[in-house]
Amino acid sequence: MNKPVNANQEFQSDFLSVTEARTAISAVIHSLQAQARLHEAIESLPLKECLGRILASDVLSPINVPANDNSAMDGFAFNGKELDTAQDPVNLRIAGAIYAGQTHSPSIQMGECIKVMTGAMMPPNCDTVIPQEFTKSSEEGSITFAKDTVRAGDNRRLCGEDLQAGKPAIQRGRILKASDIGLAASLGIAKLEVYQRIKVAILSSGDELCSIGVPLQPGKIYDSNRFSLHACLSKLGFEIIDCGIVRDTPDDLRQAFMQAAQKADVIISSGGVSVGEADFTKQIMEELGQVGFWKIAMRPGRPMAFGSLKPVSPKTAPTVFFGLPGNPVAVMVTFYQFVRNALLQLSGALNPEIPLVSIQSAEAIRKKSGRTEFQRGILFRDPEGRLLVKSTGSQGAGILRSMSEADCFMILHHHQGNIAPGDWVDVEIFDGLL
Repeated sequence: MNKPVNANQEFQSDFLSVTEARTAISAVIHSLQAQARLHEAIESLPLKECLGRILASDVLSPINVPANDNSAMDGFAFNGKELDTAQDPVNLRIAGAIYAGQTHSPSIQMGECIKVMTGAMMPPNCDTVIPQEFTKSSEEGSITFAKDTVRAGDNRRLCGEDLQAGKPAIQRGRILKASDIGLAASLGIAKLEVYQRIKVAILSSGDELCSIGVPLQPGKIYDSNRFSLHACLSKLGFEIIDCGIVRDTPDDLRQAFMQAAQKADVIISSGGVSVGEADFTKQIMEELGQVGFWKIAMRPGRPMAFGSLKPVSPKTAPTVFFGLPGNPVAVMVTFYQFVRNALLQLSGALNPEIPLVSIQSAEAIRKKSGRTEFQRGILFRDPEGRLLVKSTGSQGAGILRSMSEADCFMILHHHQGNIAPGDWVDVEIFDGLL
């Protein structure tokens, strides 16, 4: 039986599954949207500025696409009824030509055809196109072709076949891709309505952290997490507020969280969510809002905090809070498995999920059932051309090199056990073409 999914609940001995944690986060985000209508601020932007933004209203096609019946091939247009009575091979006299962009062509009689180019309007009385490469031309100005090469209606694109005027071309909530921008342009649309970017504050907590550019002292480490998070958020197009490194004292954390809440819709912190004596995040969060501290049955990234901070004023919305682990790899894994989708959902995206692709493992992998593992993987082709995936090697939560070398996550699900070479595993590919 599933455990209850309450963002304000602490699970001291039980572990949430990855699915349960995602369900809990999605439910809280949905609730906050309903209460505060966080993503309803809309702006109209020129097409060239819309890539990666989230569409705020359906784009209705103002025209039929294509606007007229047209040829899908370079070839010869004719009346498909010719095929009912013509001899084999079919012989048609060329009565003229029409090119893309022209609006007039000669009418034809039975036994005639018109030379057409791809995209050219279909001439009157014509409903079929024979591709040029399947024909033979004669010096007398006619063509011949085998009767069974084409059927009536072939190679003709119908008016409105792709899009009909007044029908949705791109639906609200879509994260706009390059192809969407091109589609809008093909409809003559110069601007799109998109949701305004939400503001995300990031900070790292820990006395051991040192800023880049400062000589590294004994016992200190450079803070990489803010830079990883900044890059992840930049790629998704969010407005970022960098709140720097916060020391592990209640006063410093309290002040940092309160200041961030005044500026941002979401706060993402890294470090300070375990049960160590110096981890004061839990104490401060209980003062400032409703935040649950979870243990998630996953590797890496077991400890995580999630919830919301109280509004800083009666007119403002609650601030969503994510407390991520301190280990560099765990930060990136938990960001992509929990935070990314939540931010996009909060921003108005309707389908933020990363698609999974099943690929065969090139190697054996040891795996305990009862937790989800996110191993860093490398895709490659074997000598036979099969697409396979292998791990980057050591999978420690602090080995950031494993993320740098990887091009995908190998997702070993909750109930999966050991993986043998050739077994199929689910993969999340890091970079999409569009």
